[in-house]
Amino acid sequence: MFEGLFQPMHLLVIFFIALLVFGPKKLPELGKGIGEGIRALKDGMREASGEQPKTTPNNPAPNPESKA
Repeated sequence: MFEGLFQPMHLLVIFFIALLVFGPKKLPELGKGIGEGIRALKDGMREASGEQPKTTPNNPAPNPESKA
């Protein structure tokens, strides 16, 4: 049923409609909000499953071998 739903032409049409509905100034804010929401969802799923969060360059994980 959903085979080939997200072809490039379909995505362009969806983007164009979103541009008409929300306007060019609001689209970056919407994208940022959706990205933050997805990131928070992934972090919550990681916490629920007991996985360690991925390290980032700004927040490196402590080295277990060094005891300071």
